[in-house]
Amino acid sequence: MNAPSDLLHTGDLLYTEDEEALRAAVRGLLAGRCDAAAVLARTESPQPHDRELWKALAEGMGLAGLLVPEERGGQGATHREAAVVLEELGRAVAPVPCLTSAVVATEALLGCAGDTAAELLAALASGRTIGVLAVSLATAPDAPPGRPHGEAAHDAPVPRDEAPHGTPVRHEGGALHGTVTGVADAEAADVLLVPADGGLYAVEAAQDGVTVTPQISLDRTRPLAAVTLRGAVARPLAEDAGEAAAAVRRGLRSGAGLLASEQLGLAEWCLAETVRYTKERHQFNRPVGSFQALKHRLARLWLDVVHTRAAARHAAAALAAGGDEADLAAALAQAYAGPVAVRAAEEALQLHGGIGMTWEHPVHLYLKRAKADAIAFGTAGRHREALATLVDLPAPVAP
Repeated sequence: MNAPSDLLHTGDLLYTEDEEALRAAVRGLLAGRCDAAAVLARTESPQPHDRELWKALAEGMGLAGLLVPEERGGQGATHREAAVVLEELGRAVAPVPCLTSAVVATEALLGCAGDTAAELLAALASGRTIGVLAVSLATAPDAPPGRPHGEAAHDAPVPRDEAPHGTPVRHEGGALHGTVTGVADAEAADVLLVPADGGLYAVEAAQDGVTVTPQISLDRTRPLAAVTLRGAVARPLAEDAGEAAAAVRRGLRSGAGLLASEQLGLAEWCLAETVRYTKERHQFNRPVGSFQALKHRLARLWLDVVHTRAAARHAAAALAAGGDEADLAAALAQAYAGPVAVRAAEEALQLHGGIGMTWEHPVHLYLKRAKADAIAFGTAGRHREALATLVDLPAPVAP
């Protein structure tokens, strides 16, 4: 098997036999334990996260530790394998904290030195502990302080040692105070990784000084919550501002890059189900899929999905290889994948006709996930701005 850097530079972004075997295993598990009816029922319950499913995926299959080296308690895989898993989770809109814990929080911990980070990393890799980076889901990897979306194209570049999250949390005497809103999967978290005053701290979610309040979320399969800290005891992970900022950026960049794979899986499901339905649904004594106008719409969507696969695979390979190209690949993937996933879900809803408008049909779950993902880790417009900066393509100057 080629090394990640070889796969990146030779352009071999096809799936390997090992990756296809991993896909088959994950898809098989999800087929038996995460069908549309189960996901819909979960979203209507007070406990939207499927902890038993996550236990089967994380502990039973070892997926929580894919990105963690073997010597640190993980599986020693790469972002390519993690991307395959996220494709299948996106295809099933599975209500599990894989992206937030096994990717974002894990990558942030990999960017920290010290025994505390190593201990938490091993715990997350085992699957018995869920970790969440306590920043808004909308935070872009390079967002300026105080502006999670990174609005305003004329903003000066953010110094690499300046925290990108603009968190309102402050650190005083070994305890944290403040509130962070829009934190994905915070309700399921055992430990919170909280940026504060230029550092990064670990906070046990079950302690008295922590309150997690659910917020109204469009996507109930990845619920949001507000995290309030009132004198919460915190363990330092990175007290140096540069190290903390780099760790947070690392987590957010990996989240953005691998989110494209989740969006790919979602778009593929929408396309496949819509094609299947238009072959079965008859009007004027012929399948509606035989009408030329619908053929053109589906063909265009197929091309968009294929292009999304290329962007997502490139992002996964670039993250696995490391280096500066990972920034560019993640921005490119998010600039393209978000709008395609939304359009795929919208087309699925429209071309399913009346049945697609019903609560019982799962297409609304995919549309809500696609819409929520479209602003996760920054909007497509924000990533286009980042991409233009990375390739030295300045925006036109307003007259």
